[in-house]
Amino acid sequence: MTAHERFRFRTPGQFAEARSQALDLPWSDDIGGLFAPLTIGTLAVPNRLAIQPMEGADADKNGAPGPLTFRRYRRFAAGGAGVLWFEAAAVVPEGRSNAHQLLLVLENLPAFKRLVEETRAEAADGPLGRRPVLLLQLTHAGRFAKCGGLPAPLAAQRNPHLDSLRRMDREFPLITDSELDALKARFAEAAELAADAGFDGVDLKACHGYLAGELLAARARTESRYGGAHLENRARLLIEAAAEIKRRRPDRILAVRLGVCDGLAAPYGFGGAADDPERPDLAEPIAVVRELRSRGLDLLNVTLGIPSFRPHLGRPFDRPPAGGALPPEHPLTGVARLLKAAAGMQAAFPGLPVVGTGFSWLRQHFPGVASGAIGRGDIALAGVGRLAFAAPDFALDLRRTGALSPHKVCVACSHCSELLRAGRPAGCVVRDHSIYRTP
Repeated sequence: MTAHERFRFRTPGQFAEARSQALDLPWSDDIGGLFAPLTIGTLAVPNRLAIQPMEGADADKNGAPGPLTFRRYRRFAAGGAGVLWFEAAAVVPEGRSNAHQLLLVLENLPAFKRLVEETRAEAADGPLGRRPVLLLQLTHAGRFAKCGGLPAPLAAQRNPHLDSLRRMDREFPLITDSELDALKARFAEAAELAADAGFDGVDLKACHGYLAGELLAARARTESRYGGAHLENRARLLIEAAAEIKRRRPDRILAVRLGVCDGLAAPYGFGGAADDPERPDLAEPIAVVRELRSRGLDLLNVTLGIPSFRPHLGRPFDRPPAGGALPPEHPLTGVARLLKAAAGMQAAFPGLPVVGTGFSWLRQHFPGVASGAIGRGDIALAGVGRLAFAAPDFALDLRRTGALSPHKVCVACSHCSELLRAGRPAGCVVRDHSIYRTP
């Protein structure tokens, strides 16, 4: 399948025919495996369904969760997913990606505590009545940072492919080694605050072109302990921050959301094959995870791409974000690429739970593909982002009826991405239109 087309697979039969067209998409008619228990670290997870860290851009000006943040996670909790992956929270003010991104600092700790308490209460009172695992993603936006809503990039390297996206001239400053040295402690301090707030663990965001992810690709950052030809240097921030977090809080889950292929050619990209930068070459990602695993990594979430550069790699869509173009591939090709990357990492680390992504475009057919992937050992959990924006109760619906309604799921219109890019509160403009409006 080579040409892009909109979703047209209304029936299981139509979708089965598409899967047979040289795509390695797993399938199972029995979705019971989605509700099998799992252990992450020392914690029991009630099912194999996870909600991905999707930013809502609705924190207050100081980075504390706002009313829409509380609403979103109460709805997620009531919906029954086993893992609630709270969206990216910056660890320093200058690391926020928009003026309304969450910021986890001591001053905001009471608000984060209340967010966790209300989320847990909603899950306990819900129809499934089971304790979900709550993870908070920690981040520094790097080249995508905005101070007070205005671009204030702290890039790891000069990159002609990405610099042009933000009209960054050649004179913009790079983040220094001393600043990166200090950031490791800030990530660890934020992880301790997350534990104090009641989260079960944290995730280090190393994907989508943000700082920890860009550093993995920073071959052009020469004469630096955080860049150059040696992977040990490029992975230093991620690995040393992870080790310090686990040293301080060994009782909590340590996760990483890793972009195993960003779609850029070397020397500016990470994880791409030499002959095709959009095709994952997992050699370096496996080496990074091996180091993380030796330092206590409990959970790996696999993703691809940089949304502002090649959005289809991480989020197959029907309609691109405003101003974007349709990719030269069918969205099912993108779904299969994401699942293959996750399966490759799971095969390399059979004892490490891996979260597979890319399911939202599949709509009501997502459960069969997810169950098939879990059943054959390709992944341990299935994560959805945009679909959860549209149908926060998807797990409960699956448990009750064994199916998803095509009238509730994500339609891959990219409006939620457009809202986020505009710095406006992000959610589903199709299924939650009383709250969110088309940008």
